[in-house]
Amino acid sequence: MPTVMTHAAVPLALGLALGARAVPPRLLVAGALAAMLPDADVVAFKLGIAYADGFGHRGASHSFAFAALIAALGALAAPWLRAPPWRAAAWLFLCTVSHPLLDALTNGGLGVALYWPWSEQRLFAPWRPIEVSPIGARFFSLRGLQVLWSEARWIVLPAFALGLCGAALRRWTAPRAEATP
Repeated sequence: MPTVMTHAAVPLALGLALGARAVPPRLLVAGALAAMLPDADVVAFKLGIAYADGFGHRGASHSFAFAALIAALGALAAPWLRAPPWRAAAWLFLCTVSHPLLDALTNGGLGVALYWPWSEQRLFAPWRPIEVSPIGARFFSLRGLQVLWSEARWIVLPAFALGLCGAALRRWTAPRAEATP
């Protein structure tokens, strides 16, 4: 998995590209949290649930069904998130599902159960350039620095480059107010 904080880079960069009108601040923060939420499944280890189980790490919480559940909750919370229900749901679905899709790009682990509960098969992407972050990684070690560099190179820098390009494009294409004499 990429480190939990790296998962927030996708919604934050996309929010930068779209702007606060499309993604109000509360919705942006909810999206960043939703992108990190699937890794809460690590508590399964403390409960004696094995990694490979349906409710183990990268299992149910890394599925399209879980993302749909978070989207439904987002639609219900839409007034508080200051967005129409369809936008809150779509945003939170996209942010939540970005997590397992990034995890599928890592070079380790057991894969992700994208199609749970219909299938417990764990999947990987055909191309896996991201160094897997060991659970409980020590980031002030050589291995930790390698993982962080891999995430910066393959996730954070490209995401924010696209986010800045989107923000610039949005700014350049915005209608200009005419000066009044």
